[in-house]
Amino acid sequence: MKHLKLLSQRMINPVGSAVITAVLAAALYGISSPISKLLLVELPPAFLAALLYLGAGIGMLFTRLVLNLSKRERREATLTKKELPFVIAMIVLDIGAPILLMFGLSLSEPANVSLLNNFEIVATSFIALIVFKEAIGRRMWLAIGLISISSIVLCLEGKESLSFSVGSIFVLLACCCWGLENNCTRMLSIKDPLQIVLLKGIGSGSGALIIALAIGQYSLDVLYIISAMLVGFVAYGLSIYFYIKAQRELGAARTSAYYATAPFIGVLISWIIYREGITLQFLLALGIMLIGSYLAASELHQHSHLHESVTHEHKHRHDDKHHTHLHDPQFAGEHSHTHVHEAIEHSHNHTPDTHHTHTHNS
Repeated sequence: MKHLKLLSQRMINPVGSAVITAVLAAALYGISSPISKLLLVELPPAFLAALLYLGAGIGMLFTRLVLNLSKRERREATLTKKELPFVIAMIVLDIGAPILLMFGLSLSEPANVSLLNNFEIVATSFIALIVFKEAIGRRMWLAIGLISISSIVLCLEGKESLSFSVGSIFVLLACCCWGLENNCTRMLSIKDPLQIVLLKGIGSGSGALIIALAIGQYSLDVLYIISAMLVGFVAYGLSIYFYIKAQRELGAARTSAYYATAPFIGVLISWIIYREGITLQFLLALGIMLIGSYLAASELHQHSHLHESVTHEHKHRHDDKHHTHLHDPQFAGEHSHTHVHEAIEHSHNHTPDTHHTHTHNS
């Protein structure tokens, strides 16, 4: 009962809102696979991957232009030279991962690749824990494990899915690249997510396009090209935008866990488009995933912790007990500027967001 009460309370606070945002990101990405299956009739795989990323970047560029023309107040902090290493790493990893995945696909069975793709959740969590020192407790590890198992059950098609080959190594390396990329993006999450998606889409899409043209994978069908870019804007651009916003409150590992619901949404959409039946296997996987998601959403993490003095810039408000600096005159609502956090020690429920990157002894 305690966790049920906590869960209902959290759904109306920033953490609960971030959970909903992460699931929304998964829902938008979930539509990409069944629709991409239709686009692959005319567009080669590498060329389609480039168009999806470019659609995301160009779509966000137009969104930025519309916002500038409407003269809406910009409340998000822009990227600076300090974040440049993470931006470069994010783009390079987003180019490298699909290439490794294509090598894996050429040397492995599709069912095997689908199964191994779920290693991205585990890779993201371990890199968050070991490299970026993100706090992941036993309850959260159990949630991540159950969500991973549910994804495996969903992808498992028979004994051939359990095979291991040289191609499998490439798929696992691709998952490690995406796991590291998720954590690099998390380090940028306090900045303007629209700007991040714009750079990510244009940068990764351009790199993928060069590779596609170099290997002779392209098409001149204008209708399919425009359709692919529109799908990219929705399923990649908006999805990544919401994913980054969720990372602000949840951290890399937790956001990745909620994002793992995307395959289930893809199956449901495939059922609608292709009339593929809902199997007992799907219902079993869905049940395991729901248990894992509940454990993640109802996680309790509270202890006395120290906030060291820090100066940074991001969108914030003054009713969260962490932004106590003064304005003259006093400012209400969300805004962004460089501000100082004085050192403070207190205790409350928290997630590994930007203000809670402290280490844990156990």
